[in-house]
Amino acid sequence: MGVFEPIIELSKGLGEVLRSFLFEKTVTYQYPEEKRPVRPRFRGRHVLNRYDNGLEKCIGCSLCAAACPSDAIFVEASENTDEKRFSPGERYASTYEINMLRCIYCGFCEDACPTEAITLGDNYELTFTDRKQALYTKDMLLEPVRATEMLTPQKTEPGVFTRSVPEMKNPTD
Repeated sequence: MGVFEPIIELSKGLGEVLRSFLFEKTVTYQYPEEKRPVRPRFRGRHVLNRYDNGLEKCIGCSLCAAACPSDAIFVEASENTDEKRFSPGERYASTYEINMLRCIYCGFCEDACPTEAITLGDNYELTFTDRKQALYTKDMLLEPVRATEMLTPQKTEPGVFTRSVPEMKNPTD
């Protein structure tokens, strides 16, 4: 019986191949015109998100860069002013760059972000013809501001910020 086991297993495998070849319909997507749907947990191109009022969620804390195992993210923070406000906090990311050639799409940046500013979207169409195109800047990563959410100039008193994120209340107050 030991001599015939490999032959039996080989015939089972060949039978499975023939069954799928003859009786199962193949699924073909005509790629540029018809895009294949992605799974819900798919990790694609990075997106820097905004709040509903148009302010950037990124506060320039660089936790995403610290969590990145391939050192693909560079963040440089600057201070918000009363005249120019980019995020609800005191700081914002003046420079945010991701080297897509180094990125391994692990999602650690998404997990490390306290404001959920960076997410991995569902766009899988990433092509580059040279290395400079693979360096995604903040302008390329930020989601566009919709016309209904255009920012109005904010006049704030020094030291008083308008918050788009609810402030934590002390339970004793």
